[in-house]
Amino acid sequence: MNNSKINQKTSPIAYSCYYAQNREGEQFAAEHVLSFQISGILTLNNGNTEYVFNPGDFKFIRRNQLIKFVKQPDPSTAFQSISIYLNQEVLRNFSIKYNQKISLIKNPETETVFPLKQVPLLTSYMNSLIPYINEDQLINEELQTLKVNEAITILLQCHPELKDILFDFNEPGKIDLEAFMKKNFHFNVQLDRFAYLTGRSLATFKRDFQRIFDISPSRWLIQKRLQEAYYQIKEKGKTPSEVYLEVGFEDLSHFSFAFKKQFGLPPSKV
Repeated sequence: MNNSKINQKTSPIAYSCYYAQNREGEQFAAEHVLSFQISGILTLNNGNTEYVFNPGDFKFIRRNQLIKFVKQPDPSTAFQSISIYLNQEVLRNFSIKYNQKISLIKNPETETVFPLKQVPLLTSYMNSLIPYINEDQLINEELQTLKVNEAITILLQCHPELKDILFDFNEPGKIDLEAFMKKNFHFNVQLDRFAYLTGRSLATFKRDFQRIFDISPSRWLIQKRLQEAYYQIKEKGKTPSEVYLEVGFEDLSHFSFAFKKQFGLPPSKV
């Protein structure tokens, strides 16, 4: 159940395989990701929308996004997926080599996760990676580069609407901090990540936060998460073990301690 960050620094091609039990947690998608669901079920939630991916499904995740996930293995096999991480350096080199430019006038894209149609090109591409997985071979750097560039080319052919997302190299701009935090408080990430996603330095983020909420970010996050947990337990009938990860706590014991300190009774007694 540990949080994980999507940010491949070794291989841009990753194979995930889990047996026996569900895994849940959070991801910060630092880079664009193209992924194929081989077996099992993956549920993603960006705070607004829940997406469910079954065997054979493809998805594209836009970079700089906060996402909660649940990975459910198939009882007869496992949870298996292949992911291709499209980092900014690779995309910049591709855009220069093939003269890819984004539109001068762009519609602001607010989607986080894009379910992709099951087209033969994508299926064939993912199938071409499976021999390396089955034979447990390491793909050398030259072949990795070729396969990632192939993924980009296929994406552009099958889903040309992704071009303005793939080749937009701008960093997050300054946005409404209050609205962003009220939407994303339940994501358990460091303050510098919240600052980055709202287009601020950490110092500016803390200063703006104090001005807006009249409380420090750390204290506000704990209070907000506990208030949401109380509501979920009291009004929705959820158990503490169902709630603590959902509202942004890392472990149940810390959640129970903070809850009792805030409300004067343990969450199990609400």
